[in-house]
Amino acid sequence: MASRSERVLVTGAGGFTGRHLCAHLRERGYRVFGLTEPLPGQADGHEDEIQADLLDTAAMAAAVGATAPDFVVHLAAIAFPGHAHSDVVYRVNLMGTLVLLESLAAAGAGRKGVLLPSTGTVYGSVESDALAETAPVAPATHYAVSKLAMEHMASLFGRTLPIIIVRPFNYTGPGQREPYLVPKIVRHFAERAEFIELGNVDVVRDFLDVRTVVDVYRRLLTEPAAAGQTFNLCSGNGIAIRDVVTQLERITGRSMAIRVNPQFVRAGEARRIVGSSAKLRAVIGEPLSVPFATTLAEMLSDLESSIPN
Repeated sequence: MASRSERVLVTGAGGFTGRHLCAHLRERGYRVFGLTEPLPGQADGHEDEIQADLLDTAAMAAAVGATAPDFVVHLAAIAFPGHAHSDVVYRVNLMGTLVLLESLAAAGAGRKGVLLPSTGTVYGSVESDALAETAPVAPATHYAVSKLAMEHMASLFGRTLPIIIVRPFNYTGPGQREPYLVPKIVRHFAERAEFIELGNVDVVRDFLDVRTVVDVYRRLLTEPAAAGQTFNLCSGNGIAIRDVVTQLERITGRSMAIRVNPQFVRAGEARRIVGSSAKLRAVIGEPLSVPFATTLAEMLSDLESSIPN
């Protein structure tokens, strides 16, 4: 159990990963301050919720000053690669991170660990069974480029802040919603649809459960050897999109037809992209393991409970 004196600032606390991470840390005794974007008419949330615009220098300085965090996990980002406004992607993912890091450095905060999630898509669409951190980067979307730029910018703060870069591959879990692919498939089963339209269902990707992700984030924050390093966060195992449907058929006992929609097929898409977690495991040991079938079953139950009868 962590000491109650250890304080963690989590930006993007209201998002899918943020909700899981804040709960995970609080359960382990940390004082967690969740930073969220101020929205008109938004009701007050948890007593330790802080509202501030990530791009507002004064507001961020005040938030950091008020929370005085020992640790920081910066989840706030435009995370969907298909976001329509590329300028917003760069402002939030790059400049928002810069404002945060400058605020931390000026206040002398985050001295025990600052974790910055990047993305496994910085490697681009490259065929691989074991993409390691040493693989060439070739980002192919504004989202991936913005995250790689964030990594380079953050390196300038390496002498004053113990920064940890994490490159998560695909992950999902209870509470995630569309436009992400796995929640789309789960929703079709929850609604007992007869068919689903997908793209190339034979591509193989690396998936984790969000609970593995947040557990790894905590363990990296508290591991002194992680500071200044970059880690892939992945399972090292590949799952075909077709197999996601097959596993849900087994769970539900119902079949669902797949219709390939050419509009959903991406040109030049790599058939198999799987990461290597060897470097991560060498530093923190074996990550928490959640079987993918368990993830799907719990996502289905979560979604079914939210659908009106």
